[in-house]
This record gives sequence, C-alpha cells and structure tokens, in this order.
Amino acid sequence: MVKSLKNNPLIEKMKSAKEVVWINPDKIPFSEAEDKLLLGKDDIRDASERWKRFAPFLMKAFPETEVTGGIIESPLVGIHNMEDAINSEYHSNLKGRLLLKKDSHLAVAGSVKARGGIYEVLKHTETLALQNGILKENESYEKLADDSSKAFFQNYTIQVGSTGNLGLSIGIISAVIGYHVVVHMSADAKQWKKDLLRGYGVDVREYEGDYGEAVKKGRALSDQDATSYFVDDENSKDLFLGYAVAGERLQKQLEEKNLAVDDAHPLFVYLPCGVGGAPGGIAFGLKQIFGDHVHCFFAEPVQAPCMLLGMVTGLHHDIAVEDIGLSGNTSADGLAVGRASGFVGRLMEPILSGEVTVRDDRLDDYIRWMKRDTLKEIVENSPESIFLMHVNALRKYLK
Repeated sequence: MVKSLKNNPLIEKMKSAKEVVWINPDKIPFSEAEDKLLLGKDDIRDASERWKRFAPFLMKAFPETEVTGGIIESPLVGIHNMEDAINSEYHSNLKGRLLLKKDSHLAVAGSVKARGGIYEVLKHTETLALQNGILKENESYEKLADDSSKAFFQNYTIQVGSTGNLGLSIGIISAVIGYHVVVHMSADAKQWKKDLLRGYGVDVREYEGDYGEAVKKGRALSDQDATSYFVDDENSKDLFLGYAVAGERLQKQLEEKNLAVDDAHPLFVYLPCGVGGAPGGIAFGLKQIFGDHVHCFFAEPVQAPCMLLGMVTGLHHDIAVEDIGLSGNTSADGLAVGRASGFVGRLMEPILSGEVTVRDDRLDDYIRWMKRDTLKEIVENSPESIFLMHVNALRKYLK
C-alpha cells in the first residue's frame, strides 16, 4: 500500500540525512507470513543441494575451498573488544553475545555477494551443461573445470550491473568457468575491484552515473544477444535463494558454539543493505529456520537508504533516494544504491523487523573499534561490513 510522503517525520529526518530507527509496522507472526511468501523451504533446499553438487568443481577450480569440502562459507566469531568499545563509548550494557559473521572472508570473491552471485552463475551453468550434454546426470561436476568444458562456455556471455562486490563474484566465477564476462560498473565502484576483474580477463565497462544506470545499460546490452545471460540483482529469485542458504549454515555454527535460539534467547541480526538481494535472502533463510525467534534489521547509509524509503512509502522500486534530495553517495560503496529491489521489498514487508541508517563518519569509529578486535583484515576493503554493528539499534534492542 502506497503511503503519503507528506508530514511524515521519519521521511523528514531521512531528507536531512539524519540517522533513524524504523520498526516495521507491517511485520506479522511468521506462521501467518509464511503462506504469503512467494518462496519457501523447498526452494532453499533445492539451492542447498545445488551448492553440494558443485562442491567438487569448486574445490578443483578454487583450491582454497578444499578445507570446507567445496562449500563457500565464512566463520562466525565473537568480537569482545568491539562489545567493550560500544559499552564504553555509549555508556551501555549490552546483553547476550555480540558476534560477527565474516562474509568479508568468503572464498572466491571476499564479500557476501559470493553467496548469491556465484550461485546464480552455477545454476545457469548447470542448465546449459545438462541441456548440451556437457554433463550427464549423476556425473561429477568436477568435469566443468576441464578445458573442454571451458571451450564450450566461451560461446556464452554473462553480464551484470554492479557497484563492485556483485561484479567481483559474478566476474570471477564466470571467467573461471570460461564465459565471456561483461561487468557494468557505476562510478562509485572502487578502482581495485575494476583492476582485479580485468586481471581475470573480464570486460569492465564504467559509467558516470549510479548503480541504476549500470544495471539499465547492462540489461539492455544483454537483451540484444541471444547467448548472453544477465544477472539481475533487482529481481532475481536465483540470486535471492543463493543468499538464503546462509540461514541453515548459521544455524549449524550457532549450534557448534552451544548458542540456543528460542523464546528466551532471541537472535538479532543486522544486515547491510544496498539493493536488497543479499540481506533479503539471508533474512528470508533465517526466518524459515528460526521463525519469530529471529529479528532481522537492515542497515543503510544515511545518503542511500533506498530500501527503507521504499518500504516506508510502500513505493518500493518506484521511488529513489534522489527523489527526497539525497545523493546516494557513501564510503560503503557496496551500499551506494539509490533505488531498491521491489521484489525484495515486498517480500520483506511481513517479516523484516526494522531498519536503521548510519552516517559515514560513524563508520570510521566502527572501523577503529573493530581493529581493536585484531580483525583488521575485515575492514581493509569492506567498510560496509561494519554496518552489522550499528550501535544505536543494538543498544535499544539487546537490553
């Protein structure tokens, strides 16, 4: 439902680039929401099984995944010094355990986009390989790392629009499989990401505009080529489901740490949000497992709160941050998105607990505090990962 933009104190604060906390008034018990969702447990199970089928290929193509049996996953670690810094700086007393999911350390691409981006390319690859006899049923997917398979995939193109991180995951996995790859990057993408992709032989095309322009140009060019496949970060169910398997994996890690998630021990998860695919998919996967015992919050920069704006107004993809006078610029380049995914926003309406926004200057503080936890490598190139630690919301909801 579209809501009025006028006389809305929250939107007035957002226009002034002030930090806000929004509690979703449309959230309902998960038992009621579950039947209304377009996707469900069976879809996640299918994605999980596909990841397993590709494990032999991933181990051969990326030897660093051998230690996890070809599964691309990140550690879950306690960040006690960060917790102390929060308590000291804000005179608070956080209850429970403060943990960081180090998706900054995911193999192959080094960001959360390694989940969804790589998964969608693998699914497309599976379809082409089975349809064309490159793979036979029950044959090991390790074969896809052979030169003969690469020669076949050279006849096909993968394209994507990106602020950087999705482009890295799509570009690297696609190039290794053998595809011709075109990554359309917005002006705010970091130069080192462009250089890394070009090192893999990826065709990186740069645009003066924002993420939306890169996606628009990439989609249009891909539509002109029958052999081209466009990874649509705004509307892709496959991308979304690739992220969703994170829920079952986090469940296992919590169990290994003997951390219960139940009515007496709720789980609060803070997810950095750009266009919405990654945090939306993870939140969806977590809700399928923990239901009302998990509370998922998105965190966005004050200059690029596109998902919050879309959900508050009910306009979703039909409104951009520029429409309320914001720039969309942020040092958290992976979150520099002006217009959110309508697909994700609508799916989140009954299950997302809320949102928070954060000023860029706070990121500097959070990075400094995180370094005290001897996790310097987390923030070298991914300041957006620190959004997981948004202090104001943590202080309010973990009392």
